[in-house]
Amino acid sequence: MSIKETGHHFIAIIGGAVAGAEAAFQLANRGFRVVVFDQSTLPYGKIEDGLPKWHYKLRNKEEGNIDRKIDHPNIRFVPGVKLGRDIDFEELLDWGFTAIILATGAWRDRPLSIDGIDNYINRGLHYQNSFVYWFNHKHEPNYSGPKMEIEDKTTVIGGGLASLDVAKIIMFETVQKALKIRGIETDLFSLDHGIDKVLEKNNLTLEDLGVEGCTLYYRRRSMDMPLSPMPADTPEKLEKAQMVRQKILANFQRKYLFKFEPCCIPVGKIIIDDRLTGIRFQRTKIENNRVIPVENDFFNVETPLVVSSIGSIPEMIKGIPSDGSIFKISNAESCQIDGFDNVFAIGNAVTGKGNINESVKHGREISAEIMDRHLDWHQEDYENWHRQTAVKVDKDISKIIEVIEKRKFMPEAVIQEIINKTKALQEKAGYNGDYSRWVEQNTPPRLEDML
Repeated sequence: MSIKETGHHFIAIIGGAVAGAEAAFQLANRGFRVVVFDQSTLPYGKIEDGLPKWHYKLRNKEEGNIDRKIDHPNIRFVPGVKLGRDIDFEELLDWGFTAIILATGAWRDRPLSIDGIDNYINRGLHYQNSFVYWFNHKHEPNYSGPKMEIEDKTTVIGGGLASLDVAKIIMFETVQKALKIRGIETDLFSLDHGIDKVLEKNNLTLEDLGVEGCTLYYRRRSMDMPLSPMPADTPEKLEKAQMVRQKILANFQRKYLFKFEPCCIPVGKIIIDDRLTGIRFQRTKIENNRVIPVENDFFNVETPLVVSSIGSIPEMIKGIPSDGSIFKISNAESCQIDGFDNVFAIGNAVTGKGNINESVKHGREISAEIMDRHLDWHQEDYENWHRQTAVKVDKDISKIIEVIEKRKFMPEAVIQEIINKTKALQEKAGYNGDYSRWVEQNTPPRLEDML
């Protein structure tokens, strides 16, 4: 189909980060007109808000990739518009798009399964997404988001790579504060190379600083942690993978000095003066790869703060059918949303996995040799993940195009109405259509430039 012909189709993409930008770029290169709606001022998603800011080189590279894809003559970018908040799904359907593609990612934290515990958010409880958002942006002079006070002996609940990042953040904050009291200034990037090295350089220990450190509580064993994408489909491969997982955790603990408590699940809360002050855990055992609670084996942990890092799931949108914690798909091959012939979902909106390590388990491969050699996650590992995401989206878009091309061309009046409506939303956001200039004006101050 020629560019002139496909120009009679207009596609809406909800979300402009890794998956959304790739989908928009692939469609635009095939001659389709595309509108990318993003809930934020800039379309970077978890690259900006969920990837810890010590990965600044990777962040800059990936955001540059997104910019190059969205800054395309066939793409109209609309910032500050969230589906279900600023525009209803049913209303967007009435605009007359040939297709709507959901690339909304996974922004909702999977809730802790303790009755009533969410009543104590910001009163002893934080969830991972808001926690990392705060950490990534709190250095900005005009930051007006959530405020958080990190204290020693914080409890982290989780077990994936994201929970290791949370533990790192807590250790960075507590150690940096304790060093500052002693008149020792250190920056985040030095700490990222190893808290152990920073302390050794200053002839200090955690005990000298009066810091006990945070503890990560996990429902399985260290050998079960989803830290390595190495195949485990034979007994020999499983043994190798389990060994690597344990080495990765040990390496993180050696460098960042947090504690680890395996085989326990949170089952209750401890409340004092209307604040969460502790968690009741139950011991578990692993049988046939299943987590089995151990009867009558409980223990309490007093803690000034709990950070839950047990995964992210897509936010459900009114009018879009769901299947548990993900959007309901009727055709897995073409990613069609159940009940609609022109609405599709891609990326984490389909998998329901919002963390990089979880996405790896859904068709994205990272070199096992890299993981085994470094026993840590480095920039090349994350880059590999993003490249595989692009490949996966490209395949999905090819299937979606097969469906789109069977639909009738849009009337010129409908196309012009979409242009008018998107222009009104752009003007409301203060966006004049110059994408490069918009990025330059709205990119927040970077910590690495402020040191």
